[in-house]
Amino acid sequence: MKKTFFFDLDGTLTDPAEGITRAVAHALSCYGIHVPEPLSLAGRFVGPPLTEGFQQYYGFSEEESYRAIDRFREYFREKGIFENRLYEGIPELLESLKRQGHAVVLATSKPVEFAHRILKHFDLFSYFDFAGGATMDERSRVSKEQVLAYAMEASGAEASRSLMIGDRDLDILAGKAFSLSTVGVLYGYGSHEELTAAGADVLCETVGALTEVLLS
Repeated sequence: MKKTFFFDLDGTLTDPAEGITRAVAHALSCYGIHVPEPLSLAGRFVGPPLTEGFQQYYGFSEEESYRAIDRFREYFREKGIFENRLYEGIPELLESLKRQGHAVVLATSKPVEFAHRILKHFDLFSYFDFAGGATMDERSRVSKEQVLAYAMEASGAEASRSLMIGDRDLDILAGKAFSLSTVGVLYGYGSHEELTAAGADVLCETVGALTEVLLS
């Protein structure tokens, strides 16, 4: 029976920590905040919307966080977008899902323009029936629930035959909000405790384990 698999991007298909954290460090430097080790920002900024990170951890107002995102994109658009790596085994997993006749859909909090460029960079774009992401304005469609609702409607997926796969609690909680089965991956940036607390139905330590679960 055909199923629809909704995939998060950052931390699930690719490891974007280097590019995202360098871009965040660039943005913070514009406000006089120096980050000597950008990768130390990964746990705060890889996964959730950027506005949340700037507001929660650096006390930015909502408007200040939007301006900081503009500075973030100065670096990310030209350099940071390609400073990431593909998790080993992901192309083979996506190819296997397509070969079995399943639908593969992207649901990422990353702006859709950047998400498409990353998928094309790694030769993954052709595996996706639909690739949905946040709007570039970081306002009208930004939360994972909003993105997932958009991707579900665009792909015509039925909740009873769909799974949400991601590495952070926001991915799992969004899936639960729409009654999807959920799979949390532990090779990304969410901990066992985070994903368990969010209610993930299954946890996978590796891409290999994820492949076994999704193809079974």
